[in-house]
Amino acid sequence: MPPRFIHDCDVIVVNYNVGTLLGECVASAFREGARRVIVVDNASTDGSLAYLDECPADTRLSIIRNQRNMGFASACNTGVGGASAGALLFLNPDCVLLPGSLQGMMEALHADAATGMVGGFLCNPDGSEQPGGRRVFPTPRRAFVRAFGLSRLDGVFPTLCADFLLHREPLPTEPAAVEAISGACMLVKREALKSVGLWDEGYFLHCEDLDWCMRFKLKQWRVVFVPQARVMHWRGACSRNRPFFVEWHKHRGMVRFYAKFFRVNYPKGLWWWVVLGVWLRFGLVCIYHGFNWMLGRTRSGHA
Repeated sequence: MPPRFIHDCDVIVVNYNVGTLLGECVASAFREGARRVIVVDNASTDGSLAYLDECPADTRLSIIRNQRNMGFASACNTGVGGASAGALLFLNPDCVLLPGSLQGMMEALHADAATGMVGGFLCNPDGSEQPGGRRVFPTPRRAFVRAFGLSRLDGVFPTLCADFLLHREPLPTEPAAVEAISGACMLVKREALKSVGLWDEGYFLHCEDLDWCMRFKLKQWRVVFVPQARVMHWRGACSRNRPFFVEWHKHRGMVRFYAKFFRVNYPKGLWWWVVLGVWLRFGLVCIYHGFNWMLGRTRSGHA
């Protein structure tokens, strides 16, 4: 029989109303040889924890139940407090580790002493690459270019209109250093975590992964994308039913991220234009979601 676990790796899964996908996520972590899985539940109300009954009922699985939604970063830190392995994998509950993915990430993590964090190839059910799994930091200029569709002109103006998402770039054949990966799948060394510190709990949802990648960079730790480590990601499964809530925290997170790492680069007057641009985009996104909500109600009313 194969060993019960083959990797010195604890997997931390933050759950909030993800339904049946939670059981699939945890089961995939055990299949891939994780030593332990720690599920931190942010006061889910959909009964998703019941789907863990299908997972091995032994000491490898720990469940921490928060009494309220503490946010993603805070819940990740709670999970760290219950972990003891030399490597920690932060995995979204709507992700499934495909065969060999944890092995590939662990090999890349330990291939270079300077590597502190690695991420896998986040893919859609059809196998295509998702945006966000490999990227450069979204400076205010880069974010403006993408937010207003100017990244479509990158073929004409490659310097001015370059996108910060790299999924349209050729896929590397080997693990490659990048500026940032997605918080949906982050494998980190214990010593790197001690050097950099925990997740910033000032973020509630979104941008905390960019913040962590930036802090790894500032502490001279490499972040690596592993194209061979495929991770199925049912993108948006945790948030599609609350778009306004998600967008509020996403844009609030953008402002916090820019303020921490880029504000010193801008004159005061220009900085406030950056903040205004973020909240203008929030307003436009809310109008878009509101229109879709009204359209959906109209169609259902005529059904």
